[in-house]
Amino acid sequence: MTVRKLYLGPLTDNRRWDSVDIRPDDVIVVTPPKCGTTWMQTIVALLFSGDPEVETELSVKMPWVDIRLREMPEVAERLAAMTTRRSMKSHTPMDGLPLHDRAHYICVFRHPLDAHFSYRKHVRNIPMSFFDTWYPEDDADGITFRRFLDGGAEGFDGDAMPLAHILRHYEAATALANRPNVSLFHYADMTRDLAGTFDKLAALLGISHPPHVLDRLVQTATFDNMKARAERYAPSGGKGFMKSDSEFFHSGTSGKWVGKLTDKELSAYDEIMDAHLSPKDRAWLEFGSQGHSPA
Repeated sequence: MTVRKLYLGPLTDNRRWDSVDIRPDDVIVVTPPKCGTTWMQTIVALLFSGDPEVETELSVKMPWVDIRLREMPEVAERLAAMTTRRSMKSHTPMDGLPLHDRAHYICVFRHPLDAHFSYRKHVRNIPMSFFDTWYPEDDADGITFRRFLDGGAEGFDGDAMPLAHILRHYEAATALANRPNVSLFHYADMTRDLAGTFDKLAALLGISHPPHVLDRLVQTATFDNMKARAERYAPSGGKGFMKSDSEFFHSGTSGKWVGKLTDKELSAYDEIMDAHLSPKDRAWLEFGSQGHSPA
């Protein structure tokens, strides 16, 4: 039996997975925060149902197992009662998850700086004050980015999503990428070719829909449609958890850091990335299969 790493923070606890009986046809979406988790979950929900109007209700029907805000016995009971194909979400790196031989793990990544700046917006939109020391609203001294670079991959730091946590996710996923049931996707590739993402994922999951149905599913999962219907597609949308459901889908763009970091900050980021990743791995983690910033 493989020993799993412990990831325990104020928001998440990966030991909660011990209560889940994983099934061979389960689909588990595994990502660092703000890397396209909700987008990928929505694509999975649409492929499962074949219905562009399906009520996704991700927080209930495709739960974030790690999060400590819901009682785990209730989550486990709800999952056990499901008679249709299931999907779940995790922000725990793959080395902290139970690895089933046949359940499919969909790992999604995004340029670390884009994920970081998206997370800055996100913490201002949720009622969780324990992030305030890492993400102060008035940050003239650049505390937030320093902690992004200096933070560790586990514990409180892990829940605050520093660069080390993103790198741990990537290293743990690539270590298992030769398995047929572990697949890596990139936010930039999803943005460039959403229809291709649907095709690839459908093939991996053994799902088939007529072309005209698939076209409607792709249109449903566009950023503009999901933002316009944010109460439907945001996690816990319409329930008042976030200050603004629409702000959850703030822009969906890349290059959010351009012009917002000093040369010194960018050099410090480059040094860490180059120390941990080969040029090929760094190019993929930042820009996906294209391997470089779009012109």
